[in-house]
Amino acid sequence: MKNKILLSLLFLPLFHFAQDSKGSCSSIKRHSNSLLKSNTFTIAQIAQTERYDVHYYFLNLNMTNTTTTLSGSAEIHAKARVNLDTALVEFFQTFVISSIEVDGNPVTYTRQNSALKIPVNKLQGENFVIHVNYSGTPPTSATNPLGGGGMTNANSPSWGNAVTWSLSEPFAAYEWFPVKQSLKDKADSCSVWITVPSNCKAGSNGLLQQVVDLGNGTHRFEWKHRHPIDYYLISVAVAKYVEYNITANPAGSGSVLIQNFIYDNPATLPNFQNDIDETVDFMELFADLFGPYPFADEKYGHCMAPISGGMEHQTMTTQGFFNPTLTCHELAHQWFGDHATCSSWADIWVNEGFASYAEYIMLESLYPGDELQDMLDRHDNIMSQQGGSVWVEDSLSDGSIFSGRLVYDKGAAIVHTLRFLIDNDQVFYDALKAYQVMYADSVASGIELVDVFENESGLDLSNFLEEWYFGEGYPTYSVRWNNVGSDVLVEINQTTSKPSVTPLFTNDLELLFDRSVGADTIIRFEITSTQNQFIIPNASNFINITKIDPNNWICNKANGIVKDINFTAGIKENPYKPRISIYPNPTNGPITIIMDTFGDYSLVLMDAKGSVIITQEFDSWTTLDLKNQAQGTYILQVVSKTTGEKFSELIKR
Repeated sequence: MKNKILLSLLFLPLFHFAQDSKGSCSSIKRHSNSLLKSNTFTIAQIAQTERYDVHYYFLNLNMTNTTTTLSGSAEIHAKARVNLDTALVEFFQTFVISSIEVDGNPVTYTRQNSALKIPVNKLQGENFVIHVNYSGTPPTSATNPLGGGGMTNANSPSWGNAVTWSLSEPFAAYEWFPVKQSLKDKADSCSVWITVPSNCKAGSNGLLQQVVDLGNGTHRFEWKHRHPIDYYLISVAVAKYVEYNITANPAGSGSVLIQNFIYDNPATLPNFQNDIDETVDFMELFADLFGPYPFADEKYGHCMAPISGGMEHQTMTTQGFFNPTLTCHELAHQWFGDHATCSSWADIWVNEGFASYAEYIMLESLYPGDELQDMLDRHDNIMSQQGGSVWVEDSLSDGSIFSGRLVYDKGAAIVHTLRFLIDNDQVFYDALKAYQVMYADSVASGIELVDVFENESGLDLSNFLEEWYFGEGYPTYSVRWNNVGSDVLVEINQTTSKPSVTPLFTNDLELLFDRSVGADTIIRFEITSTQNQFIIPNASNFINITKIDPNNWICNKANGIVKDINFTAGIKENPYKPRISIYPNPTNGPITIIMDTFGDYSLVLMDAKGSVIITQEFDSWTTLDLKNQAQGTYILQVVSKTTGEKFSELIKR
């Protein structure tokens, strides 16, 4: 085991060069008008759609597995937010509309391109129902990131099965049903009825209420979802499926049905069954770490379709194949993306960054060791180019929204860095749970999500937002050091790959030290400028620095570690401030606390809830024995009774 020591309580920073990099990029980007646009509507049209709130979608469609052509009806149940003469709805222009009714009465509507202008004549607060009867063929152009349009038909290249499926993210729902494409207006619930040939099944959101035999070789699958849902998460998938069901028992939820619609091919289910079964382990893990599965009263499941990955349709992911990282990624979206959703496509990190990092968490927990290469691969991909922000400036571009390098890989990497900055897994996961509670069935921006981490940790994460979320690029570190008497002098230098945007990354940095006696030691340094110098006191047994960022917390490049025997200038003791040493930390029981200045000190040891465990007074050093305390994180506070100066440290037992 390597000892881990926190810099802030052990060392004296000597000199700081340059200035903190805290620009104004976020204040500009937060108000970009592009965040408000849908795929086809202008900002003015979007403003018109915000004059009403959607409460319920009811789709009643006739479909097959051999074509995207469909017919049927869609209902939008809504409430006027203002006195409302007409409601503006988005719908693809080539569909044939046979009639539109409002509250059961036929109305005359106007149509221009994808805009339906429907008279409703409601006062503020009044409800209304728009019913649209339509038929036609959705567009076949590639308007979603996994290929195809909002509705696609294809044969599986691996298994041969014909499938028709929807994929509406980010702007393609209007290509198969009339819709308000606003992330901030979640419907309270939805119903999706799909009439299909009797040899097919149809999957969708929520619970299957019944399958009705309609005769004439068709039957209707009636699905009902009773949770708030964003427009792009409503889904259908039609194929010759077999149903394979398993059950999970996540914490706080009771048993949860995992309902899988798998290709009706003798070889498909046997090929994927073990991978599908792992969904149980993933759900139970995430419920422990993120909070209860949000839709436990209904289900989770999968519908297979020939896509190159998966799409996290609420309660029933559409997935092309099954492996651990893909399956757990889409499941994690049920918390991050579905239950709590990004408030704009510029903030897609709220969805994809945390679902991507859930892959790392899963590997760390269930495939220990594999997570190391996962993060190394992500860092390599991120640093294949010098710039790019996790925050999506061009939120109308599918390519920007779904950038594998920036949104997925860098998105996951900066969550990893955030976990490092918090430096307490209990607090990190408590923040994830608090976020799920605070933004349940709602939407949040990246800033609002980080606010939750600030509240839970007590840290100021402004620099993290500016540098890693809104900023661009990555740091390159170099280190020089020297033994001077019994002390070690360390200098950390930093350059950045995109200095015009982010000239400095102020996250802490760890270095790995070899020692002549005892275990190798990881020391954490506080970085405040492009060059920082530190004294490590009483470190005569520190004989080498072997690695920068040994646990790969930071996306960075290393530009060498050099011992410079001429590096002595500037070393001096601080006559005003005592230094504190605490070791070992983590501990199996006893710890030693040493002050380098003789005086009167008092200490308080508290558990993570703030309950006092031990109080003690001492003059320059003392010991505590935690062997009878439970494993966990403890808070140590030391106060100089002479100067009033306070030291705080986290002790891990």
